[in-house]
Amino acid sequence: MAKIFITGIGTDVGKTVVSAIVTEALEADYFKPVQAGDLDNSDSMKVERLISNPNSKFHPNSYALQTPMSPHGAADIDGITIDIDKIQLPETSNHLVVEGAGGILVPLNQNQTILDIIDADYKVIVVSRHYLGSINHTLMTLELLKQRELDVHLIFNGNEHPTTESIIKKMSQVPVLGRINEEETIDKACVKKYANELQSSLMRLITS
Repeated sequence: MAKIFITGIGTDVGKTVVSAIVTEALEADYFKPVQAGDLDNSDSMKVERLISNPNSKFHPNSYALQTPMSPHGAADIDGITIDIDKIQLPETSNHLVVEGAGGILVPLNQNQTILDIIDADYKVIVVSRHYLGSINHTLMTLELLKQRELDVHLIFNGNEHPTTESIIKKMSQVPVLGRINEEETIDKACVKKYANELQSSLMRLITS
């Protein structure tokens, strides 16, 4: 079974929506290791509300922190230190979608970042959203992941921006799985639509 880690070029770029789409497309399980803030409406809850299939299971966070900020700071407010050895993948016989927090260099503690919990056998999907500076953020994220010799793929979130996308593709040489266009409403039907559109490329990803 495949393990897919979904990260982004920063915060608020659409990781959770993409996580829902990938989870739905593969009827995978979902796991968010570290949730910082919004515990009454966590990313796990959001993804679960967007899923239509009956097979996906949603596993509890390793760390559920009270404050919506960088995990290392949120943990400090809660009087704890995040120990990445305590971030254990849930036992499952299904494919597993793992959603990160923010970008790959978001600190978990004084020495380790999100990048340190991405294992070598993960398929990594980077979500890139277009804004001024996103080319730089995307290329830096992809370069760091490639330096770790990880299997990296890209999904664009937002309406097409040809000059931005073409230079990212050319300079990174990272395969693009597809795009999520701007949508007025993100609901189960929308997630199902994109899950169907991306299913073939995702199936190729997990069998490669």
